Amino acid sequence: MTERRYSVYIMASRRNGTLYVGVTNHLGARAFQHRNGVGSQFTAKYSVKTLVWYEHYDDVREAIAREKQLKKWERRWKLELIERFNPDWRDLYETLNN
Repeated sequence: MTERRYSVYIMASRRNGTLYVGVTNHLGARAFQHRNGVGSQFTAKYSVKTLVWYEHYDDVREAIAREKQLKKWERRWKLELIERFNPDWRDLYETLNN
């Protein structure tokens, strides 16, 4: 049996732009959907297409708890989290092994 890996992620419209926090069991596929305006009206409306941060979890409950935690965070804290992980705000989609 294959173990699943769950990801909590942040997408952005641009550096310091609109942010979206989500959780998925297939980060590459989900990021692809966001990039193509599919699967989220919010990300399509605000052109949130750049994967700028993520963390992986083995336990879906931990991933969901982290997503909920981040959604409650102040914007400034999310920006600092992204800056520490990805200071150039590169699109990390290109680094995923889809």
